[in-house]
Amino acid sequence: MKKIFVLFTIFFLIGTSCFAGFVSTEAMLQYNRGIDYYKIGQYDQAISAFRSAIRIAPDYIDAYYNLGSVLEYLEQYDAALAVFKQIIVRKPDDYDSVYKAAWLSYKLGENQKAKTYLSIIPPNCARANDAKELAAKLDYTIPTPTKEVKPAVKPAPSINQTSGIYENIAAPTGITSDKEGNVYIAEFNNNTIIKITPDNKRIVYLKDPKISGPIGLAIDGSKNMYIANYNKDNVLKVSSLGEISVLISNVKKPYYLYISGNMLFVSCQGTDSVLRYKLP
Repeated sequence: MKKIFVLFTIFFLIGTSCFAGFVSTEAMLQYNRGIDYYKIGQYDQAISAFRSAIRIAPDYIDAYYNLGSVLEYLEQYDAALAVFKQIIVRKPDDYDSVYKAAWLSYKLGENQKAKTYLSIIPPNCARANDAKELAAKLDYTIPTPTKEVKPAVKPAPSINQTSGIYENIAAPTGITSDKEGNVYIAEFNNNTIIKITPDNKRIVYLKDPKISGPIGLAIDGSKNMYIANYNKDNVLKVSSLGEISVLISNVKKPYYLYISGNMLFVSCQGTDSVLRYKLP
């Protein structure tokens, strides 16, 4: 999910991504209620709160994104796709949403529409690799732009180099990052992995019944994430497309993860040992 607004934090108020202008306090209150409901699993109430925020601020991009994400999590793919389409209408260069529309079209069996959305995603954006992986599933080659792609004006994203603090994270445990400068943090009590982008947008990256007591996190060179699933005695693998599977089972109280080359190391508190696992 995208950014969580905190009313008493001036930075987040200024940094809103509702591109049409300042978001009213009431819209942000509804948005925050949606986030709170989502975290405790009250999804119907979260949906209602996000919809209320949108009614108050019709161009509130983050509210749309979170609404679509909740609907996708509940496997209401048609409804989720309709929401992401609303973002694309308002902000055509929101390639996260364009990719979501492609992925949801694929899930709905609408392969031609999925290809159409994939063709919009430029080769130099953060979602390009994800788009290529989805295109491979569709046996589709994303067309190369005919005109020369100008180099990005902005420097490559990197992790914020200033001192500071990320607040309002419930029971934080494991931390990792990727090459795009995103930081991932495990929330142990919420069974959630949150993502913080280089521009400080906060997104609920993963929340799934398979996740229980996440602690250690690691990401490999192919953008697969690994989670030490402490309460379920296993290690999960999350592909770059968000597909979750059990990589290693019967690991007693996995805690810390470390990747070196193609080897994954897992500290196991329940057996006072460290497991090494060769990644495929």
